[in-house]
Amino acid sequence: MKYLVILADGMGDYGIEAIGNKTPLQYAHTPNIDKMSQTSLIGMVQTIPQGFPPGSDVANLSVMGYDPRKYYTGRSPLEAVSMGVNLGPNDMAFRCNLVTLSDESEYEAKTMVDYSSGEISSAESARLIDALQAELGNDIFHFYAGISYRHLMVWKDGINGSFRLTPPHDISSRKIADYLPQGDDGDALLDLMKKSTAILKNHPVNEERRRKGLNPATSVWLWGEGSKPALSSFADKYNLKGSVVAAVDLVKGLGICAGLKPVIVPGATGGVETDFAGKARAALDELKSGQDFVYLHIESPDEAGHQGKMETKVWSIEQVDKLVVGMVLSEMDSFDDLRVMLLPDHRTPVALRTHTSDPVPYMIFDKTRPCLNSIGKYDEEAAVEGKFFPDCTILMDHFIKEH
Repeated sequence: MKYLVILADGMGDYGIEAIGNKTPLQYAHTPNIDKMSQTSLIGMVQTIPQGFPPGSDVANLSVMGYDPRKYYTGRSPLEAVSMGVNLGPNDMAFRCNLVTLSDESEYEAKTMVDYSSGEISSAESARLIDALQAELGNDIFHFYAGISYRHLMVWKDGINGSFRLTPPHDISSRKIADYLPQGDDGDALLDLMKKSTAILKNHPVNEERRRKGLNPATSVWLWGEGSKPALSSFADKYNLKGSVVAAVDLVKGLGICAGLKPVIVPGATGGVETDFAGKARAALDELKSGQDFVYLHIESPDEAGHQGKMETKVWSIEQVDKLVVGMVLSEMDSFDDLRVMLLPDHRTPVALRTHTSDPVPYMIFDKTRPCLNSIGKYDEEAAVEGKFFPDCTILMDHFIKEH
């Protein structure tokens, strides 16, 4: 048996008045998902355990079959693994976003204009991170360039620090004063954030972006702290050889920690616009070349939700249907046995522009064992009528072990 998970990050949503109180998933034109849903097991699953923040780190950990209550150590350590940064046992890693803040002179008076600096390119951001490392890096703090606006800062021997930090995508268009680093050691992080503004303000990269009418990266924003993770092997857990196809360091790092083979797809950005077909092609090729399991992660719907753009989210879902699910269906005859699970890791409602902890819809298609009593429709409303999994780790067990 071959297994494929298609994780459409943040695809779940709420009804939107402008489109007849439908969700983007209900409104989108999805003929391939509709076809697959006719013989699929459909229901709802709780991906976020009670008491945990509804982040992609916690959610993807759950979907992959690992209980966050046992394995979660923070978001940034997973990204560090993906980036090849070796954390010491007492090191603390932080996500280091390049963000666009408003231009008030007092830092506390600024507003979060853009959590992604206009989805700044990796080449541009690498130059900015290098400048920050040259000015602010030392034996204690080290900055590492990642992808687009997503980067890493490591505090050597900072594991005993006390922090209360806020994701920047949770405060779009808000004054940042109430969301600045807090806790006993928060001042050290705030100091780095403030100092970064002077370094970035007139950097040639930002000057060029302003000339092009693009948002400049005016500050770093530190959040998502955590220490070195230790996951059990996916192969030991499920007796399957697997791969992870992902453009974001978080999911790639999670896969590496679980012993999955990371697959890089040129043109896959981790943004709204990405190489949907290239990622689907890579996932199918992995299965055809001997892997038993592939975890295919697509960030696009989540980014659209964070931007609050309904039309963009609908478009993103339609690309998943056409270029990913469509390719899977077109090559179904290449496999004797194939089981496919489609789901989001969490909801990212366009009205809220951030994640929620609501249950999300899942769909499991089995080529050789069609579900004869299927609900026949895959969306947030229809799936409520199906089987509910209160713990997402049980869903992965069901997906792989239920025959």
